[in-house]
Amino acid sequence: MRVADGWKDYALLDATGGERLERWGDAVLVRPDPQVVWKNPPRSPLWKRADAVYHRSAKGGGAWEQKRPLPDKWQIGYGALRLVVSPTGFKHTGVFPEQAVNWDWYAAAIRAAARPAERPVRVLNLFGYTGAATLACAAAGASVCHVDASKGIVAWARENAAASGLASRPIRWIVDDCAKFVAREQRRGSRYDAVIMDPPSYGRGPGGEVWKLEDCIYDLIALCAGVLSDTPLFVAVNSYTTGLSPAVMEYILKTTLCPVQGGITSCDEIGLPVEATGGVVPCGATALWQAG
Repeated sequence: MRVADGWKDYALLDATGGERLERWGDAVLVRPDPQVVWKNPPRSPLWKRADAVYHRSAKGGGAWEQKRPLPDKWQIGYGALRLVVSPTGFKHTGVFPEQAVNWDWYAAAIRAAARPAERPVRVLNLFGYTGAATLACAAAGASVCHVDASKGIVAWARENAAASGLASRPIRWIVDDCAKFVAREQRRGSRYDAVIMDPPSYGRGPGGEVWKLEDCIYDLIALCAGVLSDTPLFVAVNSYTTGLSPAVMEYILKTTLCPVQGGITSCDEIGLPVEATGGVVPCGATALWQAG
């Protein structure tokens, strides 16, 4: 497992009984986590002093119970990035902190490519959410096409770009269905040196299109193979669903990309360290194809 242990403004303080105790800057939040199936006694004293607790609703979704007044949004830092945190009605905060281990990997791969300044590495970030991966790539010198189906989420990503001092970098902000956008890019002859995709387990596109990861991921990866440049660097696929193992994602990458591009594949879980116990909470998985 690769562990995102480089944070200063975020910490997973404790985890037990289906819940996480987390510090986001100066705020302490409690959120449910279905991976936390153990029921050891809480160890951190901050459980009783949390600023807000998220409660699930039996009808779906849920709501935050504020124990102390919190701003609607605030910023945290990861390296040179500044990211806006805002607790939403779906328990998310706008940042998936475990993905920091991937942001670092993308940035290192881009810097190592040493492409000339007149031809920067071109990155396609699908399901780009609030843009942390996009900004990590842009800060490393890449030009990025950021695609997400939600207009509000793309606006949030642009806010993160401004907060990080990266608003003037070569980033295209696209609100669109990711599969339809890639199909159009293929017809237009657009090519990318790297593709990142962070698809939801289930969702809907802007036109009401249903997305279910297990049913759609193979076709999307195969589609993305058609927009890779002649000298691609990497393709990364993230998953948060227990119904799709890292090995399955790697197998798809191996059978779709390696026969044409060569290269190597790998996969692993990613996770967050728990301060109170020294353990690690698994938070999803990543499969990678990279040039050999």
